[in-house]
Amino acid sequence: MTNYTSLIILAGPTAVGKTNASILLAQQLNSEIVSADSMQIYRGMDIGTAKPTHQQRKLVPHHMIDIVDPDQHYSVGDYYRDAQAAINGIIASGKIPIIVGGTGLYIRALTRGLFQGPPADIELREELLHREEMNGPGTLYKQLEQLDPEAAIKIHPNDVRRTIRALEVHALKDRKISLFHRDHAFKEKPYGYTLFFLARSRTELYPLIEERVDQMVSDGLAYEVKNLLEQGYGPDLISMKGLGYQHFTAFHLQQQSLGDTVSLLKRDTKRFAKRQFTWFRREPNVIWLDVTGLRKPEDIMARIKKNIEISNKLV
Repeated sequence: MTNYTSLIILAGPTAVGKTNASILLAQQLNSEIVSADSMQIYRGMDIGTAKPTHQQRKLVPHHMIDIVDPDQHYSVGDYYRDAQAAINGIIASGKIPIIVGGTGLYIRALTRGLFQGPPADIELREELLHREEMNGPGTLYKQLEQLDPEAAIKIHPNDVRRTIRALEVHALKDRKISLFHRDHAFKEKPYGYTLFFLARSRTELYPLIEERVDQMVSDGLAYEVKNLLEQGYGPDLISMKGLGYQHFTAFHLQQQSLGDTVSLLKRDTKRFAKRQFTWFRREPNVIWLDVTGLRKPEDIMARIKKNIEISNKLV
């Protein structure tokens, strides 16, 4: 398999069973894993991001985990650059890269290239963020709806970061970001790849999500968030707005009870999983792999491996 230069990509909603199955698959194929999770990049954020344990990382080399501190800016472009370096190194060593995660934009960059817009303008971003804070949530999104409704449709109204980026591109280039995207059309193909989206029925996935949240709480998610706050990582950071971290920050600031915190985290995680389904339905060349009824990692891995062989990607 030393001449194999395509990627195996395992995407899917949170709690579907990607991590354990991917480790077993990597062991069978003599592979290394590259994370495609926008939260696992942060050091000190382990429980809420469901990172592979240190023991699991000893079994199979993992890349793109624990690479920045929670207060460091890290863009999709940064990920694209660093993940490519990791992937190219794995391929050069004669191994197969397995990409594992649920961050759609990271996976899109690896499979279809990345739109290279103008570099960030920190002063402009701060000005836009100040406008949002002064005029209330949704101010910038309403502006984007007027300037570039096509881009606004693809951005969640609560996603301030991407809204600011769209407005920034418009201000710097006097052109809609949707037009840049249309010209680029994500037609680049940096690598050959086989992209699997692991799916479960909602009746099976949602209880697994609830179990995952309960386990995180039992493992000490509240203490992990408290420790981050005590280190000075405030609630305005992008990292601290992630699932679990935002919720337990509110808990520690006495904005809500523990019971409400856990209930809201379960609800929002299910909503996030639904958005992951929606994202990958729009992506081309996705092989949907239903793992409903499969609970053992060995069984999930076997189904993935069988479909890899069927797809004729391994020679």
